[in-house]
Amino acid sequence: MIIDIITIFPNFFDQFLTTSKIKHAIEDKRVEINIHDLRLYTDLKGGKIDDTPYGGGAGMLMIYPPFHKLINKLKTKDTYTVLLSPQGNVFNQQVATKWRDEIKHLILICGHYEGIDDRIQNLIDEEISIGDYVLTGGEIPAMVITDSITRLIPGVINEASYMEDTHQQGLLKYPQYTKPDEYLGMSVPDILKSGHHENIRLWRLEKSLEKTYLKRPDLLVNRDLTKEESKILSKIKKNLESQ
Repeated sequence: MIIDIITIFPNFFDQFLTTSKIKHAIEDKRVEINIHDLRLYTDLKGGKIDDTPYGGGAGMLMIYPPFHKLINKLKTKDTYTVLLSPQGNVFNQQVATKWRDEIKHLILICGHYEGIDDRIQNLIDEEISIGDYVLTGGEIPAMVITDSITRLIPGVINEASYMEDTHQQGLLKYPQYTKPDEYLGMSVPDILKSGHHENIRLWRLEKSLEKTYLKRPDLLVNRDLTKEESKILSKIKKNLESQ
C-alpha cells in the first residue's frame, strides 16, 4: 500500500516514520509512506497557504489551489483521497481492515486553521474523523490512521496478534497476565495455567463479553451474537443481577 500524507508541517512525522513497526514496515517495503509539504505548491509569497474567508468570520481558511495541484499530481486510478475532518465518518477497526483490503493508494489530507476552502470536496472521496472532538490539525489523525492500517498489513505483525485485538472482532479484549504468577497477593487466574485450551477459550470469551457489556454495551447492540455468545452473555447478566 502507498500512503501519501499532505501537510504544512512535514517535520511532524519525522519520529513517527523512524520508530518501531512503522519503520520496519517501510524498510521491508510492506508499505510506502510519503510526506508532502503543501507549501511547495502555493503561488503566494513566503509559502502562504491561507487567506480570509469570504463573508467574514473568525480565523483563516486554507486556500484551494495548492491542494488541487498536489492531489492531481499524486492521483492514479487506484487512489482513494480522504480529508481528515471532525465532520467526517468516524474511523474504526472495521474501516482500517476494509481499507487494508481494498485500497492500494491512500491520500490523507491534513487541514489546519478554520478549515479548507470547500472546493476541496471536488478532490476527495470521503471525510474521516477519529472522534467527536477538534484538534489543531490533521497530522495526529493521519498518524493514527496510518499506524492502524499498517499494523494490519501481512507481515508487519503476527496475524494471530491483531485478530484478537480489542474491536477486531467487535468485542473488547479479555484480561491478560504474564509472570510473575503472584505479586503482593494478586494471582494469575488458575484456569490460564491449566493447559486446558478449550476451558481457556471459553474463559476468555466470557471475560471479553463481560468487559464489553460493562464498558461498551453499545458494541453489543448491533452484534450478531452466536448461540454460544448469547448463552454466555445471558449467564453474565444473570450473575451481575444477583450480585
